[in-house]
Amino acid sequence: MKRIYESLLIEHHQENRQMAFIVGPRQVGKTTTCKNALKNTTYINWDNINDRIRITKGPQAVAENAGLSELRAGKLPMLFDEIHKYSKWKDFFKGFFDVYADKTLITVTGSAKLDTYKKGGDSLMDRYFFYHMHPLSVAELANTRFTEKEIRPPQKISKKDFDTLFQFGGFPEPYLKANKRFSNRWKRLREDQLLKEDIRNLTKISESDHVQMLAKLIAANTGQLINYSSLANELNVTVNTVKHWIAALKSLYFCFEIRPWFRNISKSLKKQPKLYLWDWSSVENSGAKYENFVASHLLKAVHWWTDIGLGNYGLYYLRDKMQREVDFLVTRDNKPWFLVEVKSSRKQGVSDSLFYYQKQTGASNAFQTVLDMEFINADCFKNTQPVIVPVQTLLSQLI
Repeated sequence: MKRIYESLLIEHHQENRQMAFIVGPRQVGKTTTCKNALKNTTYINWDNINDRIRITKGPQAVAENAGLSELRAGKLPMLFDEIHKYSKWKDFFKGFFDVYADKTLITVTGSAKLDTYKKGGDSLMDRYFFYHMHPLSVAELANTRFTEKEIRPPQKISKKDFDTLFQFGGFPEPYLKANKRFSNRWKRLREDQLLKEDIRNLTKISESDHVQMLAKLIAANTGQLINYSSLANELNVTVNTVKHWIAALKSLYFCFEIRPWFRNISKSLKKQPKLYLWDWSSVENSGAKYENFVASHLLKAVHWWTDIGLGNYGLYYLRDKMQREVDFLVTRDNKPWFLVEVKSSRKQGVSDSLFYYQKQTGASNAFQTVLDMEFINADCFKNTQPVIVPVQTLLSQLI
């Protein structure tokens, strides 16, 4: 199926000389999407033994095999897959790009290992742009064209498509199959690969059984404040060990973290984060699943807007010591932009916390999303006061 990231990748290579680094969860469709976007691509996979030999020999060996020493019309699209498993991948790309950038369109896919260069000196400075690839979303099902706008006009998808997305998640295979038996087997296989193979091979953590137990605890407590001491007691390990394992699970795209926003918020929580799953279909509690569903859509939008250069966007939650809480706050250039509270029904009325925190933060918009309202063809963002909106309408205006 066509993904919005195809148009993103085409736009990137038309407008920029830099390499495109595409990162995201296992099975989200990175390789397929890149191949569809870049026709006649030379595909190089670290897991292929012949490609691995050439990569370890250096940039010239890869270039010669790709025919870069020959006269050609235009630049050759090249896709490097799984190369984050090579310990010297940064040195390889620095050398390859510096010599062959004028002859190639380079795309690199992989896990969060590609993000490790941000933690120290960046030898690839000015040689790449970074893009996060997310599962399918309401807006992407409605429209896959590249857009530089933050907010789209609302666009309806069918009830069947929405229900399938909510139930089976946004990973392409289970979404397209829409079959419970297939979905159960697919999730079991993915979790085995992620929580056993990838944990062992990419993070060097040997206690994979304990990490699997931690993953189940995270899934059972999705959207709740993390209690590191409680988790440590459950697993009979230290708090620092739990923090280390959670960091590994985040780096492998099992879960993501949302932290509290506390600027100008009296008696705000400042430290305790919440965790959500990249695959919301794995959350069993219906209320937590719905909250995770919305969180995933907001994170996708925040990453997209930041990655394409519209500004610096962030996703937070709001809670103070008086127990006043709003599920999500989206910021733009470190300033509050809009609030989102997640409720199952419109019968509950607009949360008092939305009014309180909109005044405290100065956010332009405040939404209470509900599941029991049909799509309305109206721009949510034209409302400056807290308003109850159909979740499909709001999410269709994002990415």
